[in-house]
Amino acid sequence: MSANAELVVDLDQYRSNLAALRAHAPGALQMAVVKANAYGHGMVPVARAARQAPVDWLGVATPAEALELRAAGDRGPLLCWLAVPGAPFAELIAADVEVTASGVDQLEAIAAAGDRPRVQVKVDTGLSRNGAFGPQWDDLVAAAARLQSAGRIEVTGVWSHFASADEPDHPANDQQEAVFRAAVDQLAAAGVDPALRHLANSAAAVTRPSSHFDLVRLGIASYGIAPDPAVPVPDVRPILTARTVLANVKRVPAGSSVSYGWRWSADRETTLGLVPVGYGEGIHRTASNRAEVGFAGGRAPVRGTICMDQLVVDLGDRPARIGDPVTVFGPGDDGEPTAQDWADAAGTIAYEIVTRLAGRWSRTYRGER
Repeated sequence: MSANAELVVDLDQYRSNLAALRAHAPGALQMAVVKANAYGHGMVPVARAARQAPVDWLGVATPAEALELRAAGDRGPLLCWLAVPGAPFAELIAADVEVTASGVDQLEAIAAAGDRPRVQVKVDTGLSRNGAFGPQWDDLVAAAARLQSAGRIEVTGVWSHFASADEPDHPANDQQEAVFRAAVDQLAAAGVDPALRHLANSAAAVTRPSSHFDLVRLGIASYGIAPDPAVPVPDVRPILTARTVLANVKRVPAGSSVSYGWRWSADRETTLGLVPVGYGEGIHRTASNRAEVGFAGGRAPVRGTICMDQLVVDLGDRPARIGDPVTVFGPGDDGEPTAQDWADAAGTIAYEIVTRLAGRWSRTYRGER
């Protein structure tokens, strides 16, 4: 271990997860979403593994992410969807990146940046984030038809995003799918018939076949994490293990207090272990006194306030030495907590647990080809 702590990413399992997810949407193309550093797992190695799986597309949020992939040697269909005014559209187009337009001004800027660039248009079906809504969508459809007819762009896709796919019975799902179908029909009536229509994210790919259309976008589930604990994803497992070793071990008497603010005190003599990760590595401070780590085939509770560089665990009467291994979280196969367990302790979602991982972790990729 070259640093105090290590992230181990199982790329063989990642490819296996993608294969399992393809079985849920066999008639649709597959996009691996690798934005936000592949949800904390490492964008370039994960993207390379996704191409090997193989997936049909990669998806990222920002232009910088798309260009980083291309600079690392990535080739193949790649979609970018979150650009601000002044975005490097010309550079993206030259790098063979498809970009998303959420409004007329953005579409015009894309059209002006290259020779008949390929562009996808996004409709806001109810998430109220990016995408064109209502009269803005009408204007975007008209502009797309005009620019494509003039040979200035090629509209290759139309898409949107669910607000509540992780709640399969939520009424928003039916409503958004209906709005999306109407938007697709509106485009076709204007003479724009893109090859790709896509709406489904991980949760919808597993639970809502009617939303699969031509392509499904696979994010959190591809990393082996359920979109929600109530929406299990069969045949996938987490690909990331966050591990370290004990940096210190001490036996303390009853009444000893731990960490900033003395928010926990021992009610008995016990052994404390110092784990050299903290919120500087992206560990949630809100999980103080609530989370657990894996140790010696069992679990040890976090005691006291999680610090920038370290946290303290209660080892009880178990034998422990400096250098003994600790699993912060992992797949759960050996009894260690999972990212979802940490999410429950921190009062958040598992997406945030893995995506926040930053700072001083070293990274090991198993199954690189």
